Amino acid sequence: MSIIGITQDRDHPRAALDAASVREAYRRWAGVYDVVFGGVSAFGRKRAVAAVNLLPGPRVLEVGVGTGLALPLYRPDLDVVGIDLSREMLLKAQEKVGEQALANVHGLLEMDAENMAFASGSFDIAVAMFTASVVPDAKKLFAEMSRVVRPGGHLLFVNHFAAENGFRWWVERSMAPLARVLGWHPDFMIEDLLDPAVTRVESRDPCPPAGLFTLVKVRNAD
Repeated sequence: MSIIGITQDRDHPRAALDAASVREAYRRWAGVYDVVFGGVSAFGRKRAVAAVNLLPGPRVLEVGVGTGLALPLYRPDLDVVGIDLSREMLLKAQEKVGEQALANVHGLLEMDAENMAFASGSFDIAVAMFTASVVPDAKKLFAEMSRVVRPGGHLLFVNHFAAENGFRWWVERSMAPLARVLGWHPDFMIEDLLDPAVTRVESRDPCPPAGLFTLVKVRNAD
């Protein structure tokens, strides 16, 4: 996962988050991330990479690569680059690349997902797994991913999106003030990422466990 900042909820101000707090959060999480989050996020990660593996084009960018849990799942003929804001998480990812001899991973870079150093149209596909809810401005993330993917390419997101009502809605809103400690926004809405009125979402599929995460696929604008 990458960077966190300040956004506004529709009903109340969110906890103030910044890059420094995220680096600190994921410095703490890096050593135990795979054990704590690897299992619950596995279904969404596998579905996202399976979707990537079916799409045309070899150049893949993984935004918020974290400890590299998804890297062994990509087709070996793809050219994969991963970015993340956390150096500690990237070091874990680099260990996986070396241990599993992942020759198709051509770069793991410390980089701001909202201000990437890549030229426009550098990739055929960009995928962000559990990253959109940990950036300062998810719509900037979306715009930057759209920029670095060629016209007609694909953007994929796996993320937790907040419930609109019921008990889960109450839990997520109650947890929102803990965002600085958690390293993500529990009350993150899909409207925080994209505008459904102007962005064509090709598919939106719930993932186990219990639909906690959703895989969203978008065709990049021509």
